[in-house]
Order: sequence, then structure tokens, then C-alpha cells
Amino acid sequence: MALRIYNTLTRTKEVFTPIDPTNVRMYVCGPTVYDFAHIGNARPAVVFDVLYRLLRHIYGESHVTYVRNITDVDDKINARALRDYPDTPLNDAIRKVTEKTYDQYQKDVAALGCLPPTAQPRATEHIEGMVKMISVLINNGHAYAAAGEVLFDVSSMKDYGALSGRKLEDQLAGARVAVDAHKKNPGDFVLWKQSATEEPGWVSPWGRGRPGWHIECSVMSKAHLGEVFDIHGGGLELIFPHHENEIAQSRCAHGTTVMANYWMHNGFLQVEGQKMSKSLGNFRTIAEVLAEWPGEVVRFNMLKTHYRQPIDWTQRNLQEAKSNLRSLATMLELDRDSIGHHSTKIAEGEFFEALEDDLNTPKAISVLLSNSHFFNASKLQYLLNVIGIDLASYDQHSRVSEDVMSAKNPEIETLITARLEARKARDWKKSDEIRDQLSAMGIQIKDVKNPLTGELKTEWSLR
Repeated sequence: MALRIYNTLTRTKEVFTPIDPTNVRMYVCGPTVYDFAHIGNARPAVVFDVLYRLLRHIYGESHVTYVRNITDVDDKINARALRDYPDTPLNDAIRKVTEKTYDQYQKDVAALGCLPPTAQPRATEHIEGMVKMISVLINNGHAYAAAGEVLFDVSSMKDYGALSGRKLEDQLAGARVAVDAHKKNPGDFVLWKQSATEEPGWVSPWGRGRPGWHIECSVMSKAHLGEVFDIHGGGLELIFPHHENEIAQSRCAHGTTVMANYWMHNGFLQVEGQKMSKSLGNFRTIAEVLAEWPGEVVRFNMLKTHYRQPIDWTQRNLQEAKSNLRSLATMLELDRDSIGHHSTKIAEGEFFEALEDDLNTPKAISVLLSNSHFFNASKLQYLLNVIGIDLASYDQHSRVSEDVMSAKNPEIETLITARLEARKARDWKKSDEIRDQLSAMGIQIKDVKNPLTGELKTEWSLR
């Protein structure tokens, strides 16, 4: 089965055909590093890491180039720099603000099992390229200078709005842009804006200033992947205005019909049925979630929902993901050969068919959970590695945690053993009494039967 991708640009699921199979190129919008990334920011990192792994599986590790940018020039960053480093030169203050949050982001996504991208360019490293691209757009009649700004003229592009499906006459101003009298059209967006004395800025033909948001990704993607590349990804919220405006800039600067052949967008994330916000008290950074749950559990839980669907981030789902991983880890412990070569091949085929069908990770995970007893340990871990789950690392972490708990609460193991003996003796009343006693201690238990031996084992964790 060939890899198929849902293309936001065409609104259809298409067979993926790379421009060059020896250099498959993907660009994904990364974080704006003015603060620690929240759990919603983890979703594109995990989703496109799985795609990166799958592309490497199909085309070879050395034949895939993955670029995830870092936005390190932004009005929120500027405000933070002025607040925290008032006596530091402005451009240096930006770096001080972003260095800490950049480092934390790298730690966060690494803990989630994400491979390092091929390149992680910073916007501030490509200012010269932005000035050059803006100059080209002005010379080509697609941009104009007015009131100290340089603006993209959306009316100069006949099919502007194709990605989002918005008609030009219905367009409102893009993010970060106010509707001002100096604009030719309300939807014209900023390519370059003046910087006040107290704001960071760079020298340009239009005065000391800084780039608009959208031009950054057009320049960074071109620098690392070329004028046209294979896949552009990001969150659903970026379709308009960010990705729409990237397309406009890039196509009009380079004279191409497309910027990327395939556009992929992951769905939104909510927490316990509500939109995540600080006002509701349910705003969670990746670091905060990782302080409570192993990275493998967080990643596995993320992948149990299809990337294009909204995901409800709940404690119940996290606990279920943890239980699923523990069951798979149990299968890894068994020293055995694959059971039935034919069954193993079928299950492995179903696993990859699911992933190649628009990255259907929920179905791929279901195949693994239903057929884990067909695989030997090396094959099971190999398939899990394709979706970025290192069970050997997780099992070691899990065992250390349980060993610590056992040392603190030796009666837990005694009670679990007693309950198992009661169940073997079919003394259900005593078994239930012990279960309730464990529950009162904050211990959650689950009985797991070894599919090979039929032996019953009880797993436990803190609720």
C-alpha cells in the first residue's frame, strides 16, 4: 500500500509522490519561544515526528529532510525582553529570553520521544534573507511600502485564499495586523514594520525594523528545502492567516504554482472537555505534564487519537495509555519466538497499512494491542519504534517507580499476593475486600492474563 496523505490544499486524501525520492522534504511550524510550550504545542511535534519516522522507514533515513523552525522574534518576546533585561542591548535581550524557553522545548520534545529534526532554524538567523525576499516582492508588484511598513498586496494574487477556502472579498486583516488607512486592502498583511527605539530591530531599505510573522517561514523553508518542497505541516489554527500568507509570499516571490505539494494540519486539543486556558485553571505546560506522567505515556495517549481529529486530554485517557503500555511491556518480557509466521506477517502488514493511510495511529495501535502475542520482543519493539515508543526505556522507568513504592509500602505487594491467592481459591469476597483496601490506599490495580501461559498477573499504579 502506498502512503496516502490528506491534503488540506485539495481537501482530498492523495497518494504521496515525492519530488525527489532520494530527498523527501518536510517543513513544520515550530514554537514561538516566548514562554514554556503547553501540551497543545506537543501535538504537532509528536504527530510530525511519527510522519518523519514513517518517511524514513519508507525512503531511508538519509533520504528525508525535516525542518522545524523556531520563531524567536515576536512582539511577546520583545515585551518579555524589555521587562526582564532592561539594561541589555535589545537584540541580545531577545536571545536571553528565548534561550531558556528554547532549551526547555528541546528537553520537552526529547522526553516525548521526538527525533531531532534535520534542521531547526531560528528566525533571527535569517533576517537578511527576509529583506531580500521582501525586496523581490516589491519589485514584482506584490508588495508596497506605506506609513513605515511594507505590506503584501493580496489583490495582486488571483487565487489568494485557496488553502483556507476564503474569498478575497471576505478577507479580514491577518494576525498582528490592524486595519489602517494606509492599506490598499483590509487583508493586506505586514512583511516589515518599523521598530521603536525601545524595540529590537534590524537595518533595512525601509528603515530600522523587524519582520512580520509570515515572511519568516517563507524564507527559512526556502533556505533549507528550496522554493518548492513536499510537505508543510502545522496546527489547524495556522491555516489562516499564517499558512495562507506563507503561500502567497513564496509563490509570488519565486513565480511558482505551489509552495509545498501537500499541506497537513493536526486538530485542536482540549482538557477534560474544555478549551485549555489560564483563566479556567487547566493550562498545562509540557514540562508540568511530564512531571506527572512518563513521556512514553504522554506520547502514546496523543497517538490514540487521529491527528486530524480534536483530542480531549483527560486523566482517564492517560491512565488507560499507561495500562496499555504496561501490557505491551509485559509481552516484551517474554523470551519467545514469533508465534505463527503467517499471523505475524498479517499483523505487521495491517500495522503499516494503518500508518500509510493518512497516519492512522489509533488503528496502528489497535493492531499492536490485539496482536502483540504474535510478535517476539525484537519485532514488537521495532514496530513500536516506528511510532516513537521505546518500551524498554519505559519499562525500566516503570519498574523503578514501582520498586520505590514497594520499598515505601511493603504491604502493597503482600496484599496483591493475597488477593491473587484468594482469586485462585475462588474466594471472591476476600478478593473484593483486598481490592477495596488497596483502593483506599490510592492504589489502582488491573489483572492481566499472559496469552501464552494463561497465568494471571496483577499490575498496579497510583491513582
